Amino acid sequence: MSTDAAGGRSRPSLRGLAGNRWSLLVLPAVVFLAVFFLAPLVTMSLRSVTDPQGAGLSNYTRFFGDEAYLRVLINTFWIALVSTVTCLVVGYPFAYLMTVVSGRVAGLLLIAVLLPFWSSLLVRTFAWQVILRDTGIINRFLLDLGLISSPLTLIRTTLGVILGMSHILLPFMVLPLYAVMRRIDPEYGRAAANLGAPPMSAFLRVFVPLSLPGVVAGCLLVFVLALGFYITPALLGGLHDQMISQLIVQQIQQRLDWGFGTAMSVVLMVITLVILFIASRLVRLRDVFGSAVEE
Repeated sequence: MSTDAAGGRSRPSLRGLAGNRWSLLVLPAVVFLAVFFLAPLVTMSLRSVTDPQGAGLSNYTRFFGDEAYLRVLINTFWIALVSTVTCLVVGYPFAYLMTVVSGRVAGLLLIAVLLPFWSSLLVRTFAWQVILRDTGIINRFLLDLGLISSPLTLIRTTLGVILGMSHILLPFMVLPLYAVMRRIDPEYGRAAANLGAPPMSAFLRVFVPLSLPGVVAGCLLVFVLALGFYITPALLGGLHDQMISQLIVQQIQQRLDWGFGTAMSVVLMVITLVILFIASRLVRLRDVFGSAVEE
């Protein structure tokens, strides 16, 4: 605000008016998100307590009162957790390798990470079907070596689901890790070595703690995405590997039970939001994406 010399009244400064004018540019995006994102979520949440007529909380009582549905919910979290750990075990050394090799090799490794995004998720899942089936590459290789006498059951198993999901979700682990690791100053490791720390000790006590924001961000991203997986568990898993997304599709498409299906969707959405809120208390986004803004 600026002061008028004659009357002493304050008026908006030109910088403030310009800032308000530029802020209007985000209005179309806000309207788009409200119409195509927020409104469907509100409609879904309302339908979970109004369908069938006068349902109230009966859909939620039905879900939490049935042991079979709770077992599927627990199985969903278990598969998502194991897939997240698998991605971390594979992705952490891969991301670290990208930070220590030359720029050209790091570019090739980055292309290798991004390459799966150029093909359909459905195509990649069908590829895993070909690899894991009884006549697939793995069983044929083991049979040719004489290590097994009959094909292993790899498809329609939890192992098959975890392999397929980990392959698809691996880039979402590697990229946040690499974004954090590439900003860690190599001088920290050299300083630890000059102080007498062995290479492994310097890595574990200096580099690993500094990379934890990337670990948390990658694990959070992979875990949340894994909770909503549908195609991969449906094609690679069996009856004991059902995830809650498969139950939601089953209730809506096959039984036309919109109220119960949306109730399960709301349960999954609320759990996901709680996880995101807890994670936001543990890691700052600027630590992951390298913002230069200081508090």
